Amino acid sequence: MALLAFVLLTPLRPIVLGGLQRGLLATGLWNADAPAAPAAAVPVVLTGGAAYPHNLPMVTLDGKAVNLSDLKGKVVFVNLWASWCPPCRAEMPGIEALYKKVDHSKVAFVMLSLDDNAAKARKFVQAQGYTFPVYLRTGDLPAPFDSNSIPSTIILGPDGQVAARHDGMAEYDTPEFEAALDNLGKSTK
Repeated sequence: MALLAFVLLTPLRPIVLGGLQRGLLATGLWNADAPAAPAAAVPVVLTGGAAYPHNLPMVTLDGKAVNLSDLKGKVVFVNLWASWCPPCRAEMPGIEALYKKVDHSKVAFVMLSLDDNAAKARKFVQAQGYTFPVYLRTGDLPAPFDSNSIPSTIILGPDGQVAARHDGMAEYDTPEFEAALDNLGKSTK
């Protein structure tokens, strides 16, 4: 209490609170950084000499095996989440809204549940009426998907290179972010 009172009643108030206010949206969510063009992408070491750099085996909620490399040629929005994670749940309506707006022939969504129980993830997604595709991991997450925090979002360019990464909650349903996804898809064709 003393520390809080010290910050609120001294010249430190605008420094501490102002920095927080500039970084947060009115909803309390961090602004998501728009993905950069592939020229500014972070290089990723190829795994196993594959043409697509990421081997991320997963299954659909119905149990069908898929791999991230199946999405080669598209911009891929990968979001790591869990049904028990309040920040994950808070950002999902914005992700669903973005999902409904993008061109699915150019942008793919991989909502990767980290729930240990597929039934919990399925129940949560169905209860909320989400239509984006949800997957479950089938093993350990390889780099760059391994994260110490969730939610985490990784944007891959059509070549599979990491274009952007954001650890923590964010608002993705913005015109700027939607345009950046669209431009990322156009810049490599």
